[in-house]
Amino acid sequence: MNNIISQRNLILLSLAGILTVGSLAASASAESAKPEVVSANSVSKGAVAAASFRPDELLKLLQQEKYERIYGQLGAGFKKQFSLKDFKKQVSLNHKNVTSYKLVSHLLINNTSYYAWKDPKGKKTIQALFDRKNKIEALIFNTMQQYPETDAKRTQTTFELPFQGKWFVYWGGTNELINYHYGAEQQRYAYDLIVVNNGFSYKGDATKNESYFAFGKPILAAAAGKVVKIVNDIQDNKPVGKENTEQIAGNHVIIDHGNGEFSYYAHLQKGSVSVKTGDVVKAGDTLGKCGNSGNSSEPHLHFEVADSAELYTTKSLRVHWKDADDYEQGAYMIR
Repeated sequence: MNNIISQRNLILLSLAGILTVGSLAASASAESAKPEVVSANSVSKGAVAAASFRPDELLKLLQQEKYERIYGQLGAGFKKQFSLKDFKKQVSLNHKNVTSYKLVSHLLINNTSYYAWKDPKGKKTIQALFDRKNKIEALIFNTMQQYPETDAKRTQTTFELPFQGKWFVYWGGTNELINYHYGAEQQRYAYDLIVVNNGFSYKGDATKNESYFAFGKPILAAAAGKVVKIVNDIQDNKPVGKENTEQIAGNHVIIDHGNGEFSYYAHLQKGSVSVKTGDVVKAGDTLGKCGNSGNSSEPHLHFEVADSAELYTTKSLRVHWKDADDYEQGAYMIR
């Protein structure tokens, strides 16, 4: 995971990075993409504990201005950062003049529920993350921003899926509610992809990479081209542990497709990259194995296409897929 979510009148009421499965998000964009965090020096002593509410009751409680009850269900990390007074003030300001919201996305993965709503005008949005006990671990009030000009363009290259089998789109699409990459130009149309079985991305010990279904699966070239960059010696992170924010892409491969389009395959397993710089590959050739290196909290593939091989200055391009118009959060990609 990482904590880069785009700036724009954003109030982030969460622990850093709790919303994301993982990303290539470049630290070079941190200043332009860093959220504005409302600070508080103390936790209100007057917050009253209340009976737990279900995630789908959050909107109703907001409309009823039951802010104390909502605050009572915030995770411990929230309460160390935000007083009840500040919470009530900021939520009231952002929820003001909105009478209804429409559900845009709901994911239930690893007993964690993610919800995203927008108002009828598509301007104001809410994102919330609930743990298995319905504690609120992230709550974001935002203003929707869209980029219709770049949304309308697709790559000249036609891409196939970069793996075999059935993978799940955790982040992907053309707005920040379903694709948190969207706010950063360098990764606007990127995908974070995992393997899910029966609502879980792992089985067994969640602190071991080998428990995750995606770990070690072959990653394939999505189109023909020339390998222009590889990294293969970065240690994989332990899941549910510290991420590598110094080497954000981890082990990765970048392929030049000859028309100003470069595909990125990031967070690969250490030592698994099977190509070298200068190799010419065709679609379907093996590049390496899915891993958990770089700025990543669990084994997954970060895939995107951009206009250069320069991680910090490139511009992300919307992918022209061979067999689908697009893939959005919650969809399965099957090859």
